Amino acid sequence: MSFPEKDLLHCPSKDAVEAHFMSCMKEADALKHKSQVINEMQKKDHKQLWMGLQNDRFDQFWAINRKLMEYPPEENGFRYIPFRIYQTTTERPFIQKLFRPVAADGQLHTLGDLLREVCPSAVAPEDGEKKSQVMIHGIEPMLETPLQWLSEHLSYPDNFLHISIVPQPTD
Repeated sequence: MSFPEKDLLHCPSKDAVEAHFMSCMKEADALKHKSQVINEMQKKDHKQLWMGLQNDRFDQFWAINRKLMEYPPEENGFRYIPFRIYQTTTERPFIQKLFRPVAADGQLHTLGDLLREVCPSAVAPEDGEKKSQVMIHGIEPMLETPLQWLSEHLSYPDNFLHISIVPQPTD
């Protein structure tokens, strides 16, 4: 049986996986902090992030990743939320757009706000039945959850919120 090229990204080496991971980290930081945090880090910090992840050493990883999760208190959150929405019902691999964690009026945007704007089919109408589940790390967070909180606490190691939209089970 050959490698499922259509379904999985084939990485020829550990170096390719590390390069992809660091590329995602840099993209997330560009969205959150205009790349200021990652650019201020040294090569050894990048290596510590990767080695902590690769060797399942949370303390080693988090000592550096913590800096990528901070923001000035006066800003109420990141510049944009790094997220990707995956759906089983479309051909697109994922949806990714610019989305701010705080509205123009200062209110925190929620997961529901993001979905209503970016993927409205995922949110049940007020009087309609729920057709899909919104999953992050295998749990279904409430749509009222602030997006900034989700980004800080449920982002994957690459600093993105990976959101899966799956059909509602019928059993």
